[in-house]
Amino acid sequence: MERKHMSAFALYQTLPPELPPPAKKPSLQVPEKKRNRKENGVTATKVPTKAFTKAEKKKKMRKKLTKSAQREESWKRVTEEEACVNGDGEALDALLARLARVNNSRERASKLFQWLIHPIPAKTFFRDTWEKKPILVKRQNPDYYKGLFSTAEFDRILRQDDVQYGVNLDVTSYTNGKRETHNPPGRALPFTVWDFYESGCSLRMLNPQAFCSTVWNVLSILQEQFGSMAGANVYLTPPGTQGFAPHYDDIEAFVVQLEGKKHWRVYSPRTEDEVLPVLSSTNFSQAEIGKPILDVVLEAGDLLYFPRGFIHQGDCLPDAHSLHVTVSSYQKNSWGDLLLKVVPAALEIAMEEDVEFRQGLPLEYLTYMGVQNSDKDDPRRAKFLSRVESLMTKLTSYAPVDAAVDQKARDFLHDCLPPMLTPEELHSSVQGAPARWDRGKVLDVGAHVNSQTRVRLLRAGCARLCSDGETVNLYYTTDNSRVYHKEELKSFEIKTEHTDAIEFLIHSYPKFVTVGSFPCDATEDRIALAELLFERGIIHTAEPL
Repeated sequence: MERKHMSAFALYQTLPPELPPPAKKPSLQVPEKKRNRKENGVTATKVPTKAFTKAEKKKKMRKKLTKSAQREESWKRVTEEEACVNGDGEALDALLARLARVNNSRERASKLFQWLIHPIPAKTFFRDTWEKKPILVKRQNPDYYKGLFSTAEFDRILRQDDVQYGVNLDVTSYTNGKRETHNPPGRALPFTVWDFYESGCSLRMLNPQAFCSTVWNVLSILQEQFGSMAGANVYLTPPGTQGFAPHYDDIEAFVVQLEGKKHWRVYSPRTEDEVLPVLSSTNFSQAEIGKPILDVVLEAGDLLYFPRGFIHQGDCLPDAHSLHVTVSSYQKNSWGDLLLKVVPAALEIAMEEDVEFRQGLPLEYLTYMGVQNSDKDDPRRAKFLSRVESLMTKLTSYAPVDAAVDQKARDFLHDCLPPMLTPEELHSSVQGAPARWDRGKVLDVGAHVNSQTRVRLLRAGCARLCSDGETVNLYYTTDNSRVYHKEELKSFEIKTEHTDAIEFLIHSYPKFVTVGSFPCDATEDRIALAELLFERGIIHTAEPL
């Protein structure tokens, strides 16, 4: 049977927000005395005991075994998808230390993301929820995200770091339907900042990853999960206040409640044009947004996700402050954003290679085309539009899709945070090399790479080989700043005879390979390339040099 097409907006209108998942996973083995359970939200009570025939008993036993096997297989799948991430509230520093021992950075990212959204399996989330609808996770565990950030950390940063109003910190309020920003010029010092807070203003830290190593670590790992920049803002709101007007954003938002509690209302996109929008909205009045599809209170340890385009507002309850961090990703990472790079390049190639794109327009086309002529019943209009359609169809054959993807990749690498090195990565990379000044002389500068040295990329996504048609360059993230775009995009030219070796390294990850196995013509070339990559922090060795 043919399926009827539904627009994205119509689909959103039919999707309810996902209900909170259960806080704890049920045991795989259910005691006989506790056979009562809920299936699809309905309690299934135990059937009263009665006499069964032999055939009925066999039939009942088969059904029991089938259900038990299905239940066990279901939980087995969930366990595999959770990838052994502890969902019971393991301390974040212990979790990050355990993840640091995971050999593959992509696997590390997958496990950390699973921890973020636990107990929802990641596959289920991306299939049913991502870019589609909000989801709420209620945990009844206030310590679940403990260690990510805190008000004490906020205060420490104000005292010790150069936090600038408007650059790193915003002071905001939303009262009587009016949203205001109260940023004075200069450095944000505790004396003034906490006075604003006591006066009922909200505080938004715009790039906590620049000041807090834990946030930096978490985001630098998660960016490999998304293949897109992972950012964060921290929001501290006094009791009984609201800091921002209703609005929607151009990012996928994960609201992580760290302290206190906050009342959230989320609203569906109002029109199809606001589904997965390209840009964030202006502020809305309460009359413009209708009724919420989700009206909840987040407490410490809870998570709220909503896609770009979903209007939202959060206000603090009278009895508690609120501290949350919003982890964000997927800004300007749509098919349309890719095509913005593909189409102009395709047209340039087509005009160089195909005379049909260089042929002149009809002499009198201005007399029957254009808005002022759009209502004319002129057969020349149909012919003109048909020609445009034909050329647009032909244009796809000139589309340099891989080159456009590489442009997107370069943008992503420029957006990336530098990796926060694990102890093992530090000891085996240039950052932890033992060369030093001690007692009036330089020590340990004689360590060198040789053909037997085993190496690999520092992280799966830390480098990418791209060509602009004339030269081949290696772009990398290891020298990026924790401050967004503080540094220029890092790259250097790769000799043609070395490109195969770079590809070999990229595709070998996470395995270590010997420098001698590089597909280069000479041993000297292999060692010179390995030393160059090691000095740039792009590769590390299996054992410290």
